[in-house]
Amino acid sequence: MNNNNQLDDFFGLKNKEDDKRPSIRETIAQKIQSKLRIRLIPKVLSTKERYVVVALILIVLGSVTAIPFTTYFHFTKEAPDYGGKFTEGMVNEPRHINPLLSQANDTDRDLVSLIYSGLLKYNGEGKIIPDMAQSYEISSDGLNYTVYLKENARWHNEEKVTADDIIFTIQIAQNSDYGSPQRINWQGVEVERVNDFAVMFKLQNKYAQFLNNLTVKILPKHIWQDIKPINFALSEFNLKPIGSGPYIFDRLKKDSDGKIRSYNLKTNKDFYGGRPFIDEIELKFYGSEDEMIEAYNRSEIESLSFISPDNLKRVKFKHRLNLRELKLPRYFAVFFNQNKSTVLSDKNVRLALTHATNKEALLNLVLEKQGIAVDSPMMGGVLDVPNNVKKYEYDLELAKKILETAGWVPSPKPNSEGKLTGEDNILAKKDQKLAVKITTSTWPELTEVAKILKEQWGVLGVDVSIEVLPTPELQQAIKDRNYESLLFGAVLNIDPDPFSLWHSSQKRDPGLNLSLYDNKAADTLLEDARQTLNPLERAKKYDDFQKLVIEDIPALFLYNPFYVHGQAKKVKGSNGKLISLPSDRFINIEGWYIDTKRVWK
Repeated sequence: MNNNNQLDDFFGLKNKEDDKRPSIRETIAQKIQSKLRIRLIPKVLSTKERYVVVALILIVLGSVTAIPFTTYFHFTKEAPDYGGKFTEGMVNEPRHINPLLSQANDTDRDLVSLIYSGLLKYNGEGKIIPDMAQSYEISSDGLNYTVYLKENARWHNEEKVTADDIIFTIQIAQNSDYGSPQRINWQGVEVERVNDFAVMFKLQNKYAQFLNNLTVKILPKHIWQDIKPINFALSEFNLKPIGSGPYIFDRLKKDSDGKIRSYNLKTNKDFYGGRPFIDEIELKFYGSEDEMIEAYNRSEIESLSFISPDNLKRVKFKHRLNLRELKLPRYFAVFFNQNKSTVLSDKNVRLALTHATNKEALLNLVLEKQGIAVDSPMMGGVLDVPNNVKKYEYDLELAKKILETAGWVPSPKPNSEGKLTGEDNILAKKDQKLAVKITTSTWPELTEVAKILKEQWGVLGVDVSIEVLPTPELQQAIKDRNYESLLFGAVLNIDPDPFSLWHSSQKRDPGLNLSLYDNKAADTLLEDARQTLNPLERAKKYDDFQKLVIEDIPALFLYNPFYVHGQAKKVKGSNGKLISLPSDRFINIEGWYIDTKRVWK
């Protein structure tokens, strides 16, 4: 029996009597018994054992549940999605959202950059790239520029952008009746229609920086052609524009005094550069930077168009912002007018002042480290002009020695009886005191710099006085070149052309040669560089030019402050560090995004 049972078990055979199934009553009894056992588990297990069992169950359940999510995130990545809105504060309300009239107002320029587009644009790294242009060609003699348009570029009213719009815009800019500040850039330039989607610009003389001119935004001819010059600045299209850019005017809101308080833009879904990801932008306008910051601190806006160094500490909720430190092609300097000061006509004095100036202290005390020191008149980003120029390092002892060698020594100081019994702290040469007057504007940053320079130069033995002038008086002083030394700023293009700032022909108004610098060799280099199309050759000429200026010391170059854009952290995708204008912070805004989605890798 036992052997048979073993064989049956081995071959899987069972007797019929063994195959008898339990009755329903037995089955129910077994289930009840099992449930009772399960219920008894908590009573049988200790508290620690119960926690272990529960933890194991949760781990198993969590692992099973996490598998699909882990797999999903492993094989997908985050990508921009359409949607979202951000609000940015700006200083001053818009007046002329018109590319030919916007130069005097940063808010106008900002809106022009969002609503309009040009043939070319800067890419955020200092390079010019096509915008509405598909491509362009330059003739071998450098006098003719042919531009081919993208045929899918359209105005916001769905009309096509054509060569006629380009020609119309340039002719308006050239016509003095329209009063455009752009006129100076288009003198001596002819523009001809090649076909519906191509134009040719003809120059009288080669001009290496002409591509920069082609970044001007274009007006729609069919909208503006019937508006007379006298009404050009008054047209409603200056506030309700029709452009071809990534964003479309939607609505504006005015207060009871008629001032524009907010301006809403919506995405251009048919934008030739691709539909922008962010659906809506709301811009709010304030009377001053202080008011704008207060609005941000009240959570009324999410981004700030600009934050000056002295206001950074006043901004709350910095964790909500991405502080973009953008570099503009500009610098601040003390321009020496040797025609107005015999003291400054002494090169040894100018040399000593450069060595007595602690630029790092200026950056720390005035700019909160939001800037870089500058040692040259060349700023920009397109040309690789060498930066390894001669630097006048801060060295107070060397500065004192230079002055002493040049004959500047402590002057006699009279006592209470009028007898010369001691020495004054102010240096003198023969009967002439070492005195310098700094003229500057009421802008707080510059007045603070002037005070620090007075302190630094005072240690050297220089009698420094400061003249702070309101804007109208300062403009007149600059026009008349009525100053000994001028603490002021200079602005270049990314593709630099310092001709108007340093050529001897620009010593008088309306030129901007603020130091009245006159060097024939420098003039020749500036003239030749303007007509040199080869970037490497042009960079070499500008390098030779900057070496001459640095050697002659017609100015004391100080610093280049960053343009700090307080951008809401929720906005992603902004890039670029080098911009030509503050409005260029919106470069490639069609690629900015707020919402995201996951896509397969």
